[in-house]
Amino acid sequence: MTNERCMTRTHIELWNERVLPDGLVPVSFGTVLRGSLLPIAVWLGVAAFVYFIYNPIVAALEGGLFLAFLLLGLTLRRRSGHSAKCSLYGATGGVLDKSMAGF
Repeated sequence: MTNERCMTRTHIELWNERVLPDGLVPVSFGTVLRGSLLPIAVWLGVAAFVYFIYNPIVAALEGGLFLAFLLLGLTLRRRSGHSAKCSLYGATGGVLDKSMAGF
């Protein structure tokens, strides 16, 4: 897969699709993050809450969980033939998207 084909709406699913341009166009990593502001806020809010209420170790465990899911997504995308850049974009957007599935 080429980078141009991989960096499209069909390969990077964003939780908040309103930030994507119309059609299949390349998107930047900033667009991926801007489309995921709510999931990022939730992850950071939960981490801050458990840091101050429970223990910093619990917040580190949450960060480790996020990192584990991100690395799993990167590995699966690289094995399926995506480029490193596409894998990073897709894994980041995917983890943030799937973490908000219950909301």
